[in-house]
Amino acid sequence: MIHPSRFFRLPSGVVVLATMALVATAQAAPVQVTVTVENLAPANSIAFAPLHLGFHQGVFDAFNAGQAASPGIVSVAEGGSGTVWQADFAAAQPNATRGVIGGALLPGQSRSAVFTVDPSLNRYFSFASMVIPSNDYFIGNDSPTEYGLFDANGQLQINAINLTAGDIWNAGSEAFSVAGAAFLVNGNNDLRTDENGVVGLRFAPLSGFNGETTAAGYVFDSQLSAGTSIYRIGFAVAAVPEPQTYVLMAAALLTLAGLGRRRAARV
Repeated sequence: MIHPSRFFRLPSGVVVLATMALVATAQAAPVQVTVTVENLAPANSIAFAPLHLGFHQGVFDAFNAGQAASPGIVSVAEGGSGTVWQADFAAAQPNATRGVIGGALLPGQSRSAVFTVDPSLNRYFSFASMVIPSNDYFIGNDSPTEYGLFDANGQLQINAINLTAGDIWNAGSEAFSVAGAAFLVNGNNDLRTDENGVVGLRFAPLSGFNGETTAAGYVFDSQLSAGTSIYRIGFAVAAVPEPQTYVLMAAALLTLAGLGRRRAARV
């Protein structure tokens, strides 16, 4: 009778390889974060320009309530391009993971993108997007540490960021007007009048665009109250095995396969 241990006992070298592969997987710092954005606003209500985002160490501060808007936040709020916001972010946090989830996000639509993030290095999440139609309205986080996406151990602790109309900011940089609003058929985003104000929470003036035709073809109807859900940013995390993990696992599997063939030949 052949003792079962002949089939189940692994050589020490294989055990070492397999253990090293498991350790490498457990210690792999980067993770893949799938970010999903959803426009929850009522039909024919507000849309959103591309979402500018970044995972960082809690240093980059895009704006402060009650103060004049920075050039970075103006680049988001007055046209949605966010080029200065991205440049300022890169300067403040060179090791941050930054990106854009692009395209106008109409009511009811959603989009996703995947980012590779080191959660032990870049625990915090920042974002900014223009609310359209508007002259200078946007969504974003006032404090750079407002959203600690990962805890000290690198574990995801926020599954979603949910925003209501009460979370909409006015940059205070451009005066309200239909003629100068973005995303309206009758608006020209190149026309602007300085407002010389400060950043503050404000959504009610958006109803001033009611009845205007948007660039997407629908007639705008705000329908917003402070508690109206408008936007969700969802997060899902998956591990990213490092390249050496695949090598170690492949070596262990090849060794096991060779061992199996030799034992089969002896039986």
